Amino acid sequence: MDKQLLLICALTFIIHIIGTLAYSVRIAGIRTRRIAVSLALFSILMLLSRTSNSFLGPFLAKRVETGIDQHVAASTLLVDFRWLLFSASLATILGAILIPTFQRAFCRAVEHFQVHRSVPKLLLHAVFKGGLSYLKTSASLPKPANVTGLRQQSGVSISMTAMNVIATALWTVGVFAALYAGVLDPSVRVTSSTLSSIINGGATIMMAVFIDPHMSGMTDDVIEGKIEESQFRRAVVWLVGSRLAGTLIAQFLLVPSAVVIVGVAKNI
Repeated sequence: MDKQLLLICALTFIIHIIGTLAYSVRIAGIRTRRIAVSLALFSILMLLSRTSNSFLGPFLAKRVETGIDQHVAASTLLVDFRWLLFSASLATILGAILIPTFQRAFCRAVEHFQVHRSVPKLLLHAVFKGGLSYLKTSASLPKPANVTGLRQQSGVSISMTAMNVIATALWTVGVFAALYAGVLDPSVRVTSSTLSSIINGGATIMMAVFIDPHMSGMTDDVIEGKIEESQFRRAVVWLVGSRLAGTLIAQFLLVPSAVVIVGVAKNI
């Protein structure tokens, strides 16, 4: 693995770990009873994660262009995309492990934001005023009960879980499939690259219209005492698990999606 690929893998890793850790903000909102503030921070993290996926395009496009110019085999470039998708899955797993730790850190962040009402001040506080050291003192591993209790009612239906799997898979593979389509047929690589926004946009709409509002409703239910916090935590575990499943399924969708994009690009 060369330095360029390592950099792109690192960017992919950061994007997906941010998206996974965003779930801990909701838990922090329940703990602090600052729902509106926590939702604002959640929206910022999810926006950062979902839109940052587009910034991978220029780095990866450059690698694809170089590979095409040097007549690198499509199978060789496919291995690069496999590594990127593996980075996404690895980031999701690590993010799931770190949720208890960051949940405690975000509780403090929510309380700080409630006082200062400024995201830049919050970031400065996190970096320069002991925010990072607080992560050491609040470090905690997931409790086994959160996993063993998954058979109990979680509040997340099978259809909602499946939708999260599909949305995550499409969002994860969108940019990669569009650029790999250019490898399969360089004559339409520019058109193919622009089609990634359609795939990612559809996945983002699914998340924003169906999944995020459902979790917001569950958050209100916890505050109102309609459901227990433990049930909400199980729902988060299910969503994180379905997110991981989505990144794994993206491995199987990569080549078929690229082939479909090539066909669409040729017939536009």
